[in-house]
Amino acid sequence: MPMPAAQIEEMIRAAFPDADVVISDLAGDGDHYAATVTSAAFRGMPRVKQHQAVYAALGGRMGGELHALQLTTKIPG
Repeated sequence: MPMPAAQIEEMIRAAFPDADVVISDLAGDGDHYAATVTSAAFRGMPRVKQHQAVYAALGGRMGGELHALQLTTKIPG
């Protein structure tokens, strides 16, 4: 069963309470999403570590409930 966008956003916000999270359904199928996550917590982290932190927040659901996530991370300001 596909993962709803609201659940993805909720899980990311739980790990990054200050985050601005924008989720888009890329294919309209509830299975392919794009997420832009802006958080001060990313400051000083290489982009790979930022992405790993977001994937960790999703608790291993990538490749299962969540088939595809195009991820963009940013630092505010």
